[in-house]
Amino acid sequence: MQKQRSTRELRELDAAHHLHPFTDTTSLNQQGARVITKGEGIYLWDSEGNKIIDGMAGLWCVNIGYGRKDLSEVAKRQMDDLAYYNTFFKTTHPAVVELSHLLAEVAPAGFSHVFYTNSGSESVDTMIRMVRRYWEVKGQKQKKTLIGRWNGYHGSTIGGASLGGMAYMHQDGGDLPIPGIEHVQQPWWYGLGGDMTPEEFGLAAAKWLEDKILEIGPDKVAAFVGEPIQGAGGVIIPPSTYWPEVERICHKYDVLLVADEVICGFGRTGEWFGHQCFGFHPDIFTTAKGLSSGYLPIGAVFVGDKVAAMLAEGGDFNHGFTYSGHPVAAAVACANVRALRDEGIIERVKHETGPYMQQRWREVFSRFEHVGDVRGVGLIQAFTLVKNKATRELFPNTGEIGLICRDIFFRHDLIMRACGDHMVSAPPLVISKQEIDDMLALAAQCMEEFEAELKARNLV
Repeated sequence: MQKQRSTRELRELDAAHHLHPFTDTTSLNQQGARVITKGEGIYLWDSEGNKIIDGMAGLWCVNIGYGRKDLSEVAKRQMDDLAYYNTFFKTTHPAVVELSHLLAEVAPAGFSHVFYTNSGSESVDTMIRMVRRYWEVKGQKQKKTLIGRWNGYHGSTIGGASLGGMAYMHQDGGDLPIPGIEHVQQPWWYGLGGDMTPEEFGLAAAKWLEDKILEIGPDKVAAFVGEPIQGAGGVIIPPSTYWPEVERICHKYDVLLVADEVICGFGRTGEWFGHQCFGFHPDIFTTAKGLSSGYLPIGAVFVGDKVAAMLAEGGDFNHGFTYSGHPVAAAVACANVRALRDEGIIERVKHETGPYMQQRWREVFSRFEHVGDVRGVGLIQAFTLVKNKATRELFPNTGEIGLICRDIFFRHDLIMRACGDHMVSAPPLVISKQEIDDMLALAAQCMEEFEAELKARNLV
């Protein structure tokens, strides 16, 4: 049996051999990584025995909560029966068939086909190829340009990072974005709306898309791609007028509309998918994360019937992955989606815990001097750290203040994420009202310490 290593030994080995994602390796190795050893419900424990409230559901993904033994039992049974086989070469297997049937049942009407990947990034890259193949089969090869949004996030592969609008990712090697990708400004009313009402700004932000389509030429634009709510961009929730107008514009210029549902999908907003929450109808939508609640890596691209029919007309679609529709991942995803449906977890978010979280979130954070734009939907929420609430003045050097705040939360065993100077949260969907109260009481203590720290450092 492998010996039980101490925290110090684990940190030393981690520093010696493990390159972490999105990390300054030198800085992390000097500090030492926190070693997470156990999860149950909304809680984590580290190697020192500290109990942590996970206000981020891992990376927006553990919708069903930690420690579900039924999912591990499904994984074992499937591994015993068929640990692996591919879905190439005219073969399939029961796990992927059952999952596909189930996803067609929970998806909105018109989405009866799915293509499997292993992550949200791969789902986005798959979608890019699908969109371009669709127009190629239709005899419009020149329609290749995809439009994303600045501050949007679509993964970290070359295609996903290009489509996303994170400038720091574009600067970090790879000559990004790749050709055929354009961007428009994000629909963030608080930061960009000026004197407009949110409704007026929503229409103005949608017009930025129309202007870009006309600049490029409608005959060259293949798709517009956006997250219903921008997650890693800081939980940017567009005004109610934005998405319906974007849909109208896409129809007007014969441009495919793609929703990136990697974060919003599978109940995060209180609906199965985020586009249902905002009342628009995409042609394709990408998923991952909540599909298996992070228990195993799997993603899926939901392909609208119009697009699927055109792809079929084109013959071979020469794209796929060794692990597309992996049987163990598919079996676990199927059990997870059934649990979300049959246990009423998403319904509870919509009618009980989501409204309760949004009410309490606003009560707790609106009172702080350096907090603005307190916002949220379902069980995804955020606020923005501001220098002057009255004038909506932001801090300079975006991100530095957010990291100070995040580290205080983490030090007090509450995980919330800093996206620039936005503090964001997306706990497991199984969180109870009492756990919401416990989480927000601790968060309020952290914010009091944070505002005191700002004054002590003469930052305000």
